[in-house]
Amino acid sequence: MSADERYGSRIPNERERRVIQLVAEGMKNCEVAREIGTTEHVVKNYLRVIYDKLGLWNRVELALWYESRRSGPAMMV
Repeated sequence: MSADERYGSRIPNERERRVIQLVAEGMKNCEVAREIGTTEHVVKNYLRVIYDKLGLWNRVELALWYESRRSGPAMMV
């Protein structure tokens, strides 16, 4: 299984990329919500969409996905 098959091919939008970055930095949902000016419930919805879009299951996978792309040549985040 290739990385594209595992992680999906859809690219997160700007707001989703910000949520990914904050979660990858170790912030809790309530902290992310404060940072982007929304509610914890909205952050949970963002994460559900992001997980689906990228084919991930949890925050750990999301953080690993972010780190693997953060320094790569075709930076998606």
